[in-house]
Amino acid sequence: MSEARTPTVVDQIAEDWVSTLTRLDPTTATYIGVPGRHGEFGDYSPHGVEARADAARDTLRRLAAATSADEVDRVTVADLTSTLELDLEVHEAGLHLRDLNVLASPATEIREIFDLMPTETESDWSDIASRMNAVAGAIDGYIETLRQGIAEGVTPARRQVLAVAELTERVGRPDGFFPRFASGAAEVGDALRGDLITGAVLATEAYARLTAFLRSELAPAASETDAVGREVYALHSRRFLGATIDLDETYEWGIEELARMTAEQEAVARTIVPGGTVESAIAALDSDPARILHGTAALQEWMQALSDRAVEELSRTHFEIPQQIRRLECMIAPTQDGGIYYTGPADDFSRPGRMWWSVPVGVTEFSTWRETTTVYHEGVPGHHLQIGQAVVNRSELNTWRRQLAGSSGHAEGWALYAERLMGELGYLDDAGDRLGMLDAQRMRAARVVLDLGVHLGKPRLDGTGQWDFDYALAFFRENCHEPDPSTLFEVHRYFGWPGQAPSYKVGQRLWEELRDEVRRRAGADFEIRDFHRRALALGGVGLDTLRTAVLG
Repeated sequence: MSEARTPTVVDQIAEDWVSTLTRLDPTTATYIGVPGRHGEFGDYSPHGVEARADAARDTLRRLAAATSADEVDRVTVADLTSTLELDLEVHEAGLHLRDLNVLASPATEIREIFDLMPTETESDWSDIASRMNAVAGAIDGYIETLRQGIAEGVTPARRQVLAVAELTERVGRPDGFFPRFASGAAEVGDALRGDLITGAVLATEAYARLTAFLRSELAPAASETDAVGREVYALHSRRFLGATIDLDETYEWGIEELARMTAEQEAVARTIVPGGTVESAIAALDSDPARILHGTAALQEWMQALSDRAVEELSRTHFEIPQQIRRLECMIAPTQDGGIYYTGPADDFSRPGRMWWSVPVGVTEFSTWRETTTVYHEGVPGHHLQIGQAVVNRSELNTWRRQLAGSSGHAEGWALYAERLMGELGYLDDAGDRLGMLDAQRMRAARVVLDLGVHLGKPRLDGTGQWDFDYALAFFRENCHEPDPSTLFEVHRYFGWPGQAPSYKVGQRLWEELRDEVRRRAGADFEIRDFHRRALALGGVGLDTLRTAVLG
């Protein structure tokens, strides 16, 4: 680890911005594991949204007046400035008025923050009780913002509203998340137990109220058009990549990449079933008892063992893995919404990095051949190495750079890059595991095509009209060999969260292009280990910032 760096004026501006975020949105403090008001929520109303925009404008003025002391400062200024400027563009476009999707909007995030709250002490449960009692205010503020969207004619698609309502309905049932969560407080005083029960009831009622609003008010006013259009999509794309790309060229590249992944997968399939198809190879793998896990307990145990092995072996051979991040906790999420995701360690490592699997309703069997690459994606050398290493590097990086900076394209692009790297290192030599990696890569390529095709109004690949939901679902089923509940959830995700899904494969493309350019410049002196170390030492940054910082 490098010698501690003396904090600069720019570092202080970045630290002040983190403090502002944790003040305006106390869940940010919980997410990154720093002191804060862990029993509260921020203001989700239009007033609260405007307060954050005002704070961003003030921080931009301070950054513009600051003088960078070194290269670390220059990266901070470049990345924080571009982030805040884009945040304000998104704000001025009114996208907060239609901020609703099945995976990452206040409708789900208000509940999900409880997954990260510690439960070891009575003080922890006191924070939980306070925050549960505050859910109603957060939901009401959010509804107020969506109502403003209705008044101004800025609404999400009706299809997305109804899909989200199904999720919030489950949370709003009397036997939903909050009562179950509160019942886990085994050793607390009677007064606190009463607060937890009351908070659980109020939070549950708030989610039932949100569900009613979505169905009775927002859905009738919502847009019948699923596509967001080129102008809005370009904003989302820049936000998720931290880079500007040619959307039409990327669509055509996505079609080519999908064909390449499909051909590679078909070749591997023929080694599993001689002369067979991808489907017949999948059937053979799915019928192999040695590759099937039964139940979430077995899934969790398998994920943990695979992760532990990867950390132990790679730390001796290909990566420098700091002691603080030698452990990834593999978790089954307390929800059944679909999706697999990573949450980084707390800033003081009191909470480790975690891989979460939100198993959809009805899914009870899991194929290891499909998911080996997923563990590498979420763990080491994927997200856990990338994000955890940034947290370790506190001697050089301010809290913004360690915990909050970056983009989906940087993070998810690296994780896909890591998947392919594990194949190159021999960890996917088993034909089934390699087929699983290629299946995941094919799916990521397919959603580049789907996402851009839908939201830019591209012609269908078969030439029969424009992309719509039914065509997109059929296309994704053809290219994604997952259980149908997961497939349906994924397609709803792409329709409601434009630009995010392509950031994985496009981010991988930009990471690989950067590596290849560094290799070209270095010639015989190129060392891949050094490239990884230099790139990850920057922490999370937008991909344009990454390229400038690495290439100079």
